[in-house]
Formats: sequence, C-alpha cells, structure tokens
Amino acid sequence: MSDSSVSSDTDPESVLECTECLEPADAFALIGNETRLAILEALWAADERPVSFSELRRAVGMRDSAQFNYHLQKLTGHFVTKCEGVSATEGSGGSPGQRSDVGYAFKHAGRKVVRSVIAGSFNQRPTLEPFAVRGECFDCGGSLRAAYADEHLAIDCRDCGQCHGEYGFPPGGLNDRSPAEIADAFDQRVRHLHCLAADGVCPECSGRMETRIVESEECCLGVDVRVDHECAQCGHTLCSATGLRLLDHSTVVRFHDERGVSLDERPYWTLPWCVSPEYTQVLERDPYRLEVRLPVAGDELRVRMAEDLSVLETSR
Repeated sequence: MSDSSVSSDTDPESVLECTECLEPADAFALIGNETRLAILEALWAADERPVSFSELRRAVGMRDSAQFNYHLQKLTGHFVTKCEGVSATEGSGGSPGQRSDVGYAFKHAGRKVVRSVIAGSFNQRPTLEPFAVRGECFDCGGSLRAAYADEHLAIDCRDCGQCHGEYGFPPGGLNDRSPAEIADAFDQRVRHLHCLAADGVCPECSGRMETRIVESEECCLGVDVRVDHECAQCGHTLCSATGLRLLDHSTVVRFHDERGVSLDERPYWTLPWCVSPEYTQVLERDPYRLEVRLPVAGDELRVRMAEDLSVLETSR
C-alpha cells in the first residue's frame, strides 16, 4: 500500500506515486485513540473552519497543551491539515482580544472517519421492526414491507416474499426518522448509489466502477436480466434491475410528467419497470443491447440501452 501507483490514461508511461501513504493498520492505529477521535469530532462540530489550536483544545477539554499537541500532530497530514495565521480569541486582564494562531481543518480522510462514526457503521447495531411501505408486489399484488438487518434495508412482499430490492443503509439513517421517512431516505439513497455506479464512480471509494449485464434465473432481485457494478479498486458491488438506471433520464422523466406522474415522488419499488423482469428484453448479445418498456396511463415508452447502460434511442 505504501508504494501504490495509478496509471494515467493520458500518458501510459507516467504513474502517480504515493510518497506519504500509510499502511491500513497504521492508519487505523492513528485514530484508535479516544482523544484523537474527540479532536476530529470537535473539528466537525465547529461553526467555522479552520479552528485554532487553542479553541480546538478547549472544545476537547484537555488542559495539558503538550499532550493535546502530541495527539493533534499524529492526525496532521493524513486526517487534518494545518493552516497558519488563524485568528483566535484570548483574554488579557479580563479583556478579550485577538491573536494569530495555528488553525486546523479536515482532510478528506478525516471527514470520512467522522461521517462513519456519525453513520454508526463502526459502533452501532440497531434493530428495527419490519414496517409497511407504499406500493404493491409486482408479482402477486400483495402489500410490501421494509425489513432492516445487518445494515441493509430490504423491500419485499408480505404475501409471497418477492424481493423488490435490498441495499446497504447505514444505521445513522434510522435516527430521528419515522418509518415513512426511513423509506423515503432509502429510496433516495438507492437512486444516488446506482446513478454514481452507472456513471463509473464507486460510491464507497470513488474508484473506477465496472458495469456488466448478467443473465441468471437465480437472482435475489427476482429478475433474469440484471446489472452488476463492481469497483476495480475496493471491490464494492451493487446489483439492480436495468430500469433503475432510467429514473433520472430526461426523456423518461418528461414522458411521465406529461402523464401526471412525478418520478421524484414515486419510490423506485412502486415502478414495475424498476423491479420486474417483465419489462426488460435482451435484443442482442456480445455486445448486449437491451430494451426496457415503460407503460404509463395507456401509453408506453420504449428505451434501448447499450451494455454500459447508455441510452441509444427512445420511441413511443
């Protein structure tokens, strides 16, 4: 890891060298300390950044300046960055004044650590009773429910058990939300994750996401043609029905708007072409060409897609 490099698309001979990388175990060791986590959380809670050394120490509540500086310097460079010339308030004979101080702000890794703590991914294992959600099963017409387990939320049919999607949902997403709000947040998260993945960006590490079409009768989604996304860098995977990619396509959105249907207000699992195998057809293989049918109010839009999920043409 310490000698990682990335090839450049513009110049195959050049590489981006990592001269100050940390081994993963060393990176986790740096933040595996109560004081250092408190520093990151205090930096997160600050109204403005960068935060001066003195104000950050007061927020953490550590009197020993040398000890505090020791822990702060362990974070500097990888999780926080140092900024010179930050103004700080100080008292002199009871009268406040301003002086120049060193300040600190987040680096991307520091933000990720705090966000993971807030999301509960490291330390929370909540339980949630299944609850009803909008829509009906595309297979049997039964009522739908959401169930939460192992940091995943699944939508399935109460009657036949047909799955309508199961995706990761951090524990922090359950906080201060009603069941209806949890369902709405889950819907928005699924749309966002798959939009990124289909555009070739891993939603976990921003690495290169590779997309492929898979034909299989043994799919947890209940579809025989699915889309698999896998990150070449971190191995993160997502799978979905083909139609899910079309939720934000301008022609699809306009087609529904003209018929009084707002896709922004309809959870993906209530749209049969997002979850049912009935509406997706394989037209060609090697390379794949797919067609998705989108029936609305007696009309139908047909969308032809390439193997990378780009839209080739639409017809009504």
